[in-house]
Amino acid sequence: MNTRDTLKINAAGHLEIGGADCTELAKRFHTPLYVFDEAYIRKMMALYRDTINEEYDGHGLVLYASKAFSCKAMYEIAKQEGIGVDVVSGGELYTALSVGFPAEKIYLHGNNKLPYELREALDAKIGGIVVDAYTEADALDREAQERGMVQDVLIRVNPGVEAHTHAFVQTATPDSKFGFSAADGAALAMTRHILTKKHLRLRGFHCHIGSQIFEKQSFVLAAEKMCAFMEKVKAETGFEADTLDLGGGFGIWYTDEDAKLPVDGYKGYLSALISALKSECAARGLKKPYLLIEPGRSIVGEAGITLYTVGAIKELPGIRKYLAVDGGMFDNPRYCLYQSKYTAVLANRALEQPTERVAIAGKCCESGDLIGVDFNLPKAKEGDLIAVLSTGAYNYSMASNYNRNMIPPAVLVKDGKARYIVMPQSYEDLVRNDVVPVDLEK
Repeated sequence: MNTRDTLKINAAGHLEIGGADCTELAKRFHTPLYVFDEAYIRKMMALYRDTINEEYDGHGLVLYASKAFSCKAMYEIAKQEGIGVDVVSGGELYTALSVGFPAEKIYLHGNNKLPYELREALDAKIGGIVVDAYTEADALDREAQERGMVQDVLIRVNPGVEAHTHAFVQTATPDSKFGFSAADGAALAMTRHILTKKHLRLRGFHCHIGSQIFEKQSFVLAAEKMCAFMEKVKAETGFEADTLDLGGGFGIWYTDEDAKLPVDGYKGYLSALISALKSECAARGLKKPYLLIEPGRSIVGEAGITLYTVGAIKELPGIRKYLAVDGGMFDNPRYCLYQSKYTAVLANRALEQPTERVAIAGKCCESGDLIGVDFNLPKAKEGDLIAVLSTGAYNYSMASNYNRNMIPPAVLVKDGKARYIVMPQSYEDLVRNDVVPVDLEK
């Protein structure tokens, strides 16, 4: 099992998260249930924030990549920890603003920002918009002109770094919907285009090479390539970037196939990146840019678990044993999408040794509705409590009401105390926006 301080096994043999007994959480809040450890989230935010302060003279800002897990409580925690956020939709922007998040610390991303999202961002006077299309730049310039304002922007650049991760979460490969290639002149051409806009102020560049990356060298290489690009831009246009956003993508522990870093271990990624950036800028005669980074998964991923109750058990001799739970692809679609691997434990019998290999199946009417197929667990029975670990990122965010199942609630735990941060859905919630047209009546 993961060695994070957030997870422990208590004297009763039950799994604890943040000092709260999982069996008690299941009784109080029911299952399926997302559970998040507040102390871990804050610890990760502080680690990145303090590393920039200590090793880069505070000349930068951590932006929590809120697509990993977006809700009011997360934006409130980020606000209290003094960091910024990046948002990728009008809905995320609205949620952040709804808790009074400082607009100047919000950055908007997306490869196809909708016209109303651009207008909302301008009206809120957010800190920056990362431009990813010519049409977007033109529309943004027009909207800013109508408001009599100048908007700070970055250009998303594809530096051509192929990190070792799943093909669907690589975002800086040659064939990507994101960004402009630095290699073929597209990024330089976009830079020239932005510089002609009177109501856009180009501050610099952004890149993000992918997700679930463990190799420090990938981040170092990205920094080196971006500095080389900035040097080229300066030489050919006279524009010198004063801001560089190097994205996120730091990997987390899901199974023992992954590195099991202590919290402080993540400082190494950022330290290596900062060191490379400083040396490259010095060597190329560039001023030290304001540094933005966008950790999301590494802040919230290992802070979260999902609790399920075992229902039907089906054994196919010589083939596989299935444990069906009361959740499934509607609360965690990542196995279906990426064949993502997880670790699970019997939360109510956490000290017992594994005796069998099982698949954990969901309750949806889909053959592929699986949480995973190779879990080592003690022999489970109906009513047992299963905890799937490291589900804090991209589980609730990607959840749906498929088969009209209800998206599970989420609770935040600290010092053994738990409280809702996302309330349970009801059947009334499922039909709230349904309409029966009058002309259907006989």
